Amino acid sequence: MRVQLLGGPSGSQGSPTLYLTDRRTFAVQGWKTQRDNRIEIPHRLLGYVEPGTCLADLEDTGHGTFLLSGTPITDPEALAIMQIPAHETAVEVPIVQEVTPDANGPRW
Repeated sequence: MRVQLLGGPSGSQGSPTLYLTDRRTFAVQGWKTQRDNRIEIPHRLLGYVEPGTCLADLEDTGHGTFLLSGTPITDPEALAIMQIPAHETAVEVPIVQEVTPDANGPRW
């Protein structure tokens, strides 16, 4: 799997970080949690998603971060590019199209 850096709050040298994959998914690098398929990411990381897209299934921790579940990334090519530190890991998640409340008219 090939990954392309989209960005992160620490620039190109830091993490957590958001990537676009050649499979048209997001690869998201974040802090490890007690589950292999879930990471913690800062709210600021969402500023790097492509316009008109979003990350699904975010759980707000209430302290400036989200929990995000996905498929753990094990691909050696992607991991070599990401250079993930020991206290972090990465998951792959689908790209979801953003739908705003006013996109289909009023909800009442």
